[in-house]
Amino acid sequence: MVDKHQKNLRRNFIPRLILIILAAIPLIYFSQFYIHFQAYLTGNIINQVITQHWDIVIISIILFLAFLIPLSYRKKANWSEYGLATAFFVSLFVEMYGIPLTILLASRYFASPAMALPPDVFSFSFLGTKIAMDAAMAYGSVLMLIGMTLILAGWVNLYKSVKKNTLVTTGIYAYSRHPQYLGFILIIAGWFFGWPTFLTLIFSPILIYKYVQAAKLEEEEMAKVVDYQKYKERVPFFI
Repeated sequence: MVDKHQKNLRRNFIPRLILIILAAIPLIYFSQFYIHFQAYLTGNIINQVITQHWDIVIISIILFLAFLIPLSYRKKANWSEYGLATAFFVSLFVEMYGIPLTILLASRYFASPAMALPPDVFSFSFLGTKIAMDAAMAYGSVLMLIGMTLILAGWVNLYKSVKKNTLVTTGIYAYSRHPQYLGFILIIAGWFFGWPTFLTLIFSPILIYKYVQAAKLEEEEMAKVVDYQKYKERVPFFI
């Protein structure tokens, strides 16, 4: 039993170490993250916000909503669970590339021409539009990329086994019982750090709570499966 426990700890050591390093980055670069949050929450970033790019809005919404599809493979899809996530992504991208409403409203009361804005660490072009990122936005993008990778890896594992009607315990599911929910939590956290407006401040904790609850509900549904009980003993809830 001890050897099995130590083996499980060694298997998840690298993923947990990566998670700890990621969690420490906002503390290490606190000053840059602070300026980023202050600039967005007070509306001082308004002059650098992209607006009226509805092509980017539509493409981004379709891309991120597509990540909801894999969640229907492990259990019967309940689309009412996805309503809040859909509302989040739609309103988020409309605000990011369409009409930056909360930033615009905040700027009327808090904007200060003398305030320093966070410096960009890199930029790129997308559909002819220049998109620049500061340190916090780059950090949020890394979280989202990791989250997308977890969701896609889970999707592949589930898709391969859906016809066999067997419990998925290999691949990414050998490290986490709910990698796709963890992936969505990382994506939401990424948007929270990258685009910290009143919208993400309100939606992010609610969505994270919903995904944790969805994972717990799935645990209850699988409680009667003997193989799942053995699976729980060797694989952690998230990481």
